[in-house]
Amino acid sequence: MDADLPFLTGLDARIAAMVAPALADMGFDLVRVAVLGRESPTVQIMADRADGTLIAIEDCEQISHAVGAILDVEDPLPGAWTLEVSSAGIDRPLTRAKDWERFAGHLARAEMNMPIEGRKRFAGIVLGARDGHGLMRLDDGTEVALPFAEMRKARLVLTDELIEASARMMRPAASSKENGPDEAQAGADAAVGDVPPADTRKPGARSGRKPARKAN
Repeated sequence: MDADLPFLTGLDARIAAMVAPALADMGFDLVRVAVLGRESPTVQIMADRADGTLIAIEDCEQISHAVGAILDVEDPLPGAWTLEVSSAGIDRPLTRAKDWERFAGHLARAEMNMPIEGRKRFAGIVLGARDGHGLMRLDDGTEVALPFAEMRKARLVLTDELIEASARMMRPAASSKENGPDEAQAGADAAVGDVPPADTRKPGARSGRKPARKAN
């Protein structure tokens, strides 16, 4: 598993492979791709800036235009589709090996497709990643290695410690230093409320339709 790419399969993986290089060139990291629905599918793109800070509405619009153009050309979806772009947010999904490394020490929850040691759901402290597995220490002190290939979903749990750590990553960094810890904390709290989740309509969302084809 590439530490910089989310672990995906099927159409989600195909679209990720199409758009990730362009986002990287623009200074963004692709965090998640999800295609929802069949007749008029919604393509959800979740991204961050390459430096780890949260993207803003203007970034969503920039990403939307770039990804929309790629999907228009590559044409991976039949018929009409809608594109939604959002920030990963503070209580973000852990979709890549580097997410597990970056947020080591924070609380997370994970759900597996297949049971691991007799269970599918886990909650504990993130310990990092190794050999295609996310490492976690559970409440009872035991440690588990969860294979990314069998991971249905994983997400950070919003805690005071996570909000404090996220405040240090808020953009622009200089503003946090000038305003002091109280205002930096307020900025992080605002990010929790203001950045919409990936399953809602985003600023900069756009629709597309595959052009009609002439019969031969």
